[in-house]
Amino acid sequence: MSGRSALVLGLVVLAAVWLVPLADVLPGPFLAHMTMHMGVVAVAAPLLALGVAGTRFDPVRRAPRWLAPIPASFGELVVVWGWHAPALHQVARETALGFALEQGSFLATGVWLWASALCGDEHRAASRRAVGVVALLLTSMHMTLLGALIALAPRPLYAHACHRASSLTPLEDQQIGGAIMLAVGAASYLAGGVALSARLVREARA
Repeated sequence: MSGRSALVLGLVVLAAVWLVPLADVLPGPFLAHMTMHMGVVAVAAPLLALGVAGTRFDPVRRAPRWLAPIPASFGELVVVWGWHAPALHQVARETALGFALEQGSFLATGVWLWASALCGDEHRAASRRAVGVVALLLTSMHMTLLGALIALAPRPLYAHACHRASSLTPLEDQQIGGAIMLAVGAASYLAGGVALSARLVREARA
């Protein structure tokens, strides 16, 4: 996929998850939230990073010290776990400002991490990619842990009520949302780490 195609597709994904009323389309509000969240950080963010990598808009070329992979991974951990604390999650669901801050921080930290791992000058990219592998795998691990905690919780953690047409209970809605984080979030970062590792091996053999 070309950089321009990746950039356009990333913007299309963002438009889809932010403009489509997922809470009305999907059977549960937490399922809608998690679909939006994973669309932003695990699908749109890597596409946007690939889209600008190596171009004049490459953020790592402009500020490499600010885009170190390991700090970016911990930054995303703080943002993702923070917004999934019940109190902050409720603020994002009930207020427009909270929602905007939540989604904006998801996008910012997602692009920060993926750009830190994927972007940068070619002659310095090998060492950055090696650290990027570690950062993406760390993120995959904490996404897996959070998804498992949400999916396996014995009671609803969030004060959501499924709409009347839904056949889901609040607990089932939460369990499916947690499973989506496990399936999409953890897999996306794991795939990114494996792809970077394979590229490093090919370059070492060459």
